[in-house]
Amino acid sequence: MGKKFDSENYKQTVKPYQPKPNLLLNCVKAFVVGGLICVFGQGLTDFYINVFDYSQKDAANPTAATLILIASLLTGFGIYDKLGQFAGAGSAVPITGFANAITSAALEHKSEGYVLGVGSNMFKLAGSVIVYGTVSAYIVGILRYLLTQ
Repeated sequence: MGKKFDSENYKQTVKPYQPKPNLLLNCVKAFVVGGLICVFGQGLTDFYINVFDYSQKDAANPTAATLILIASLLTGFGIYDKLGQFAGAGSAVPITGFANAITSAALEHKSEGYVLGVGSNMFKLAGSVIVYGTVSAYIVGILRYLLTQ
């Protein structure tokens, strides 16, 4: 009879065969790619300020919309997924990562139809982010109100 494998024995058996991630290189790639996305976003903000004469505050909305559009298009063409494999969290943390998550889910469930497939599955991952953001904003708003009274 063979050895009985539980999860701990299995982990010890496969550990020598797992690739060792280069944490420093992964951190540098995430920092550079995330930084470049943010620099591109700042360039878009400056574009909207200088070309359309928006204020800094008013330029934020079209900048976010443009970044979401570009990330969604890159996801549709399969480019953003390759960027995500290369950069890791550097491509996932900015607003473009959120757009990628929603667009990926929509594309994955497109074959099930637009209402039951795309509409019902596209916010599965994003729903928790939206709820967290809403609840956090509510709590911060209450704290700010209480502290300024």
